Amino acid sequence: MKEQFSLRTVRKKIIMISKMAGIVLIVSYLISTRLPLEEDVSFLLWMVFVILLTLIIDYLLGRFISNPISKICEMAHRAARLDFSQRCIITSKDEFGELADNLNKMSENLQDMLGKLEKANIRLEKDVQQERKLLGERKELTDRLSHEMKTPIGVIRAYAEGIQDETDELKRQKYSEIIISETERMGMLIEDLLDLSALENGAVSLMPERFDFVEFVETIAGRLLIDMPEIDFELQYELPEHKVYVYTDKQRMEQVLDNLMVNAKKNVSPKGILRLSLMEQGNMLQFSLYNQGAFIPPEKLSKIWEKFYRDKNARYNGSGLGLAIVAQILSMQNLEYGAENLSDGVRFFFSIPTIK
Repeated sequence: MKEQFSLRTVRKKIIMISKMAGIVLIVSYLISTRLPLEEDVSFLLWMVFVILLTLIIDYLLGRFISNPISKICEMAHRAARLDFSQRCIITSKDEFGELADNLNKMSENLQDMLGKLEKANIRLEKDVQQERKLLGERKELTDRLSHEMKTPIGVIRAYAEGIQDETDELKRQKYSEIIISETERMGMLIEDLLDLSALENGAVSLMPERFDFVEFVETIAGRLLIDMPEIDFELQYELPEHKVYVYTDKQRMEQVLDNLMVNAKKNVSPKGILRLSLMEQGNMLQFSLYNQGAFIPPEKLSKIWEKFYRDKNARYNGSGLGLAIVAQILSMQNLEYGAENLSDGVRFFFSIPTIK
């Protein structure tokens, strides 16, 4: 019985309103005709009551039918414009309330899917941009590598042809040594290029360890700078007299120091000063390597860290990848580094945190 008279459907609400209106209309007519009033007055009262009843029915139909339909239509229009910022608020327990709940769930799902799609599009766009960047870098790398290979290949060919026609054994030996030297240079170029590419693409990871950086620098400086009396420069150094420990990849930092010291040794002027220093500043260790010699043009200071960069006035030597490898290794560890012109030379530097 309760279910029979419940108003949980729009159809039942309409039937109930129409039945109640009919009953009220008949009852009101019967009452108005039995009132002790004149017939015209009685009819006028009944017409007023009919108008009021019509207004009430209109209000009820608007509340139960028209208003929910308007809200649902408005929600549908917003959804068509992909605007899911507002919910459809219908609190009735009939079909309109159920439809509103379904529309709200649908809009939430669509909004969630659109959000995921937008994120996917952003990732895809980044991937496309990254792919374009890699293609550009590969093309540039191929062009630069082809350019770099032309010189040693040309030298090797020239001296190989010279060996064929040369009868002097000493010259033949000299030509062979040049060919071997250029071949080794090409091998080093390819090896450095592969190493740098692996570092840039994340194909290798750092393997940090704790070690004394002062002793580490002394060992590498002794191998590259001190134990070479034939080099015509004055070596000055200032190192802490106690151990200073760092936590970093020892092998990769050896590459950094090797490349910086070799670069400084190549560019120091004859009988010039090459100054190596380590200074503690708070919890940071400041490495500095100065070579007395020619300046680097200020507009090119940032370019020296690029692959294959070489000053046009420099002699043909090196792979042009040493400083690029230095920059990549230090950047992977978020270490600050740089180069600057001083009054009569160039200073390279980087900072590394110390540990106990």
